[in-house]
Amino acid sequence: MTTQAFFFKINLNKFGEMKLQAERENRTLINSIVAFVVVLLVLIGGMYYVNMTLGKKLDNRIAYYNDLNKQLSQYQTSEDYLSSADLERLATTFDNRIFWAKKMVALAEVISDRLAVSKLNFNQGVLTLNGITEIQPNINEMNMIGEFINRIKSNEELVNDFPDVKMGSVTKRLVKDTEIMDFVIECYSKEKGGKK
Repeated sequence: MTTQAFFFKINLNKFGEMKLQAERENRTLINSIVAFVVVLLVLIGGMYYVNMTLGKKLDNRIAYYNDLNKQLSQYQTSEDYLSSADLERLATTFDNRIFWAKKMVALAEVISDRLAVSKLNFNQGVLTLNGITEIQPNINEMNMIGEFINRIKSNEELVNDFPDVKMGSVTKRLVKDTEIMDFVIECYSKEKGGKK
């Protein structure tokens, strides 16, 4: 008679596996906590930086606002009287202004049909007129530019604010088979030292 042998497999390491799994879970928990703390610290640092930046901007705005209020208080006048400083500021404002619309109309009146002003520039009391004219036979372009300067000098509207008118540079160039003369005229204001 034969007997059958039965085999049983017993896992004696069950406690070891449970211990390893518990250690893995603890490690995952610790890593998660560390990551959360790092992210939280970065967010707190970012909020602190934004708060400091906004605080500086707010301080700058307050200082700017206070400066504007101080400047405005200098320009405010009493209801009872005008001080001499107020009158001087008012006179300076009226004396130094230039009515450009009237100047442009006067300039249009003195420009002839044989020349054109291609660019106007007003900087530090000097009105610069850049102009062009076509070079033609039997016409002296320098005389034409001189006549233009004389018309500017004789126009009362222009000469009131720009009493000194001078010719600047003159150059010739060729544009598509046409000879062109470029010229510059400088008109000096009274503040720039123009003589009446």
